[in-house]
Amino acid sequence: KLVGVVGLEIHAQINSTSKLFSGSQVQFLAPPNSLVSFFDASLPGTLPVLNRRCVEAAVMTALALNCTINKKSLFDRKHYFYADLPVGSFVFSLFFFVVYSLFFGLFPLLFKNLLSPRQRCSTPFALHTEYGLTVHCRVQCRTHILVCVAGVGLVEIVMEPDMCCGEEAAAAVRELQLILKALGTSRANMAEGQLRVDANVSVHQPGEPYGVRTEVKNINSTRFLARAIDYEIQRQTEVLEEGGEVINETRAFDYKLGCTVPMRDKEGKQDYRFMPEPNLPPLILYDSKTLPANVSPEQVVSVDHIQEELPELPAVKRARLVDQYGILPEHSFTLMNEDGLMEFFQDVVKGTRAEPRKVIGWVINGLLGLLKLHNLPVSQSPISPSSLSELLNLLERGIISSSAAKQVLQELWKGEGKTALQVVEEKKLGLIHDREELEQICQSIIDGSQNEVAEIRKGNHKVLNRLIGLVQRATKGRADPVLVKEILKEKLVCNPRWKKKSINQSINQ
Repeated sequence: KLVGVVGLEIHAQINSTSKLFSGSQVQFLAPPNSLVSFFDASLPGTLPVLNRRCVEAAVMTALALNCTINKKSLFDRKHYFYADLPVGSFVFSLFFFVVYSLFFGLFPLLFKNLLSPRQRCSTPFALHTEYGLTVHCRVQCRTHILVCVAGVGLVEIVMEPDMCCGEEAAAAVRELQLILKALGTSRANMAEGQLRVDANVSVHQPGEPYGVRTEVKNINSTRFLARAIDYEIQRQTEVLEEGGEVINETRAFDYKLGCTVPMRDKEGKQDYRFMPEPNLPPLILYDSKTLPANVSPEQVVSVDHIQEELPELPAVKRARLVDQYGILPEHSFTLMNEDGLMEFFQDVVKGTRAEPRKVIGWVINGLLGLLKLHNLPVSQSPISPSSLSELLNLLERGIISSSAAKQVLQELWKGEGKTALQVVEEKKLGLIHDREELEQICQSIIDGSQNEVAEIRKGNHKVLNRLIGLVQRATKGRADPVLVKEILKEKLVCNPRWKKKSINQSINQ
């Protein structure tokens, strides 16, 4: 059976106010060609000036990904003749860092919430600039060149081809997004083009050399990434099983059709005319051992100083959530994968007497389910952490039942500004604790359920739960379940007359 082999090339825009080699600002959806310096436009006589923030962000990202950092790096030019690249080349530092151990210990498989161990691998890490953007307008029959994004700093991470399906690749990208956001080195918003993925896909028989690969370019969604890879594996498998040959080509993913389409072939090897960058000196990084005695760490890029500023990474946060709140590992992944959900959960825990394990169920199954249904982020939730805390406190105090709490949650979602207690009072959802009232209701249920009563008389006490359900239906879920069970037991199971009759029946049998 043919199996898939997947490797990823990930390009993440560095979170910086200016570009890698010029002082032009970086701004999403800026007016066309409004943020272009003389250097970006490749005017004669302009020279690059390396952005320190981009270097520090790259170093921080490399440290978070368990990289071995080269203290000296050289810059090279890679030539492209693209209309949206005025300079005709981009400057990069190849193998700026080298990853010797992959940054995943455990990560969830997308769509399945499973945990999968990752193996160690070697991964190149490069620093270079962004291209421009070409927009073809069919209405005007024109092609527009946008240079605003040209020159923006990027980090490129190339993952070894050791993944086997789209779900695994998408989970790896999602984990990288969380790391970049936690570091603040990239916003990693795929919808805004701040994180793009190229997938290299091939299929082969286990134990044999890898097959001919195809490259699916510029995928901007983890969901589309999984679909594109799985489609490409299936397509290549069908081609080989039918006796055909897989072409080494570049393809694009059409999300409307759900398939990949050819862009260009790779039969001829392109000559990029690599050459050393003459206008940039070598990049030197320092640590506590190599820092000169008369130089302050603020004057250079110090690896040790950046190491000390590393924030808590997603893997550490997940382990802390599991240890601190006693939740399941898969719940910690869900909290981390949704922006703002972890903070929402922690605020609810602080404001309620309910156990964290109960809170996590209401946050994930209740709140997150509503957010997904209405396609809203956590930041736009009509239900605040304090409102959910109040609701859970009412549930813990026995004022409402769990079914009534779900009704209150739906009312709070309407965003009418009412508190949970106000909803309970207006909708009359509070539990009935009046014993006399519940005794009358239970007696009416007993009178109308002679078959169930007969079963209980025979000693089948499991039928009692059926009567409890009938009482709850009669009270619309408002009856105190503990008190109802107690009353029914007194009237049926613990009735001395029925006990004596049951004993006599056993003797006669």
